Amino acid sequence: MVDTAGLLAAYDAQMRMPTGAVPSGLTYEYDGPVLRIVGSHVGRIRAPRDVGVTGAELDRLIARQRDFFRARGEGVEWKLRAHDLPADLPDRLVAAGFVPEEPSAVLLGFAEEVAAEPVLPDGVVLRQVSEAADLHRIAGHQTEVWGFDCSWVAADLIARVSADPGQITVMVAEAGDRLVCTAWSVYSPGTDFVALLGGTTSPDWRGRGLYRAILAARATEAVVRGFRLLHVDASPASAPILRRCGFHDITTSTHYQWSPPT
Repeated sequence: MVDTAGLLAAYDAQMRMPTGAVPSGLTYEYDGPVLRIVGSHVGRIRAPRDVGVTGAELDRLIARQRDFFRARGEGVEWKLRAHDLPADLPDRLVAAGFVPEEPSAVLLGFAEEVAAEPVLPDGVVLRQVSEAADLHRIAGHQTEVWGFDCSWVAADLIARVSADPGQITVMVAEAGDRLVCTAWSVYSPGTDFVALLGGTTSPDWRGRGLYRAILAARATEAVVRGFRLLHVDASPASAPILRRCGFHDITTSTHYQWSPPT
């Protein structure tokens, strides 16, 4: 039996706040219990499981984050998990003008169990990339697949590579000169965890094992680097694949978004 409670405890202890080098161009600012991440296409708020304040004090904490980014003319997202405290934090975020997105399943897997030799369709090549041109191609691929502007992805990946190339692995699957699947891994120094991000497959290539192949490759790299656990905030499309690969549900996460008036 898998100790999912133990996995959740490890997640809460190690994955609430970013570790390692700060991506180039970003700043990390603490406001009491929360971390404010400034300088990306949208502001981000990260917090411990229990922010430790309630009532009017919590309302003021929320309002300060909103108003900070309002003054910058930027939006902000507050990432919340289903078991976070206090229990009325979601209602207070909504009262302050934040809008919840659809929740994602938080899944954890053991790197050694997921690692395998990638099995690719004929004519597809899997490779690691770090050059700016390739990272811009990835942003273009994500924009094409998801149907909204993902140009910010290139800047985010470039900033991470620039800050510390050892903290990120970016992978692409190519059929000829076309990207058909893209994904990356972010390593959290001093923890057991690798975050698996960005997994995106072109619609006409789905169902052919690309997502599973790029997952296996990233898990293998995690094992080589000495990381034990894999973390994914999974979409409804990817969650079933991850569960079949041995990942375990531990909670859900929801981004609460605030956008400045237009």
